[in-house]
Amino acid sequence: MIINSASKRTYVPLSFAPGEAFQFDWSEDWAVIAGERTKLQIAQFKLSHSRAFFLKAYLLQTHEMLFDAHEHAFLAFGGVPRRGIYDNMKTAVDKVKLGKERDVNARFSAMVSHYLFDAEFCNPASGWEKGQIEKNVRDILAMIGNSK
Repeated sequence: MIINSASKRTYVPLSFAPGEAFQFDWSEDWAVIAGERTKLQIAQFKLSHSRAFFLKAYLLQTHEMLFDAHEHAFLAFGGVPRRGIYDNMKTAVDKVKLGKERDVNARFSAMVSHYLFDAEFCNPASGWEKGQIEKNVRDILAMIGNSK
């Protein structure tokens, strides 16, 4: 009798309660604005439970753009989830320390305190820790690429 062995890759499905978490990431794309090809920074949010997403384009990835994107996403979602899952972007993290320890940027901390959610940061080079938004970034870029 032959018994199939387990796959070399094992995945643990994640489940999230409504309003528990969102994932955030930036992506880049191009648009023609006033006749000029312009690089855009796309703020991408994805609710971890419903998988609803929100996109907003900017010219830069500054604190002001990051904060504006959060305001618009939370308005579109009709509320603020309990926690946000991020990579270690410069507008949020001043220094990555051992494990999950971070020196969080003061302006980013003020925004998190204003909206009353917890920020959680992924380990460096560990995109699978926020895999829903990473997939969203790939899917959106593929969709945009196919429409050119």
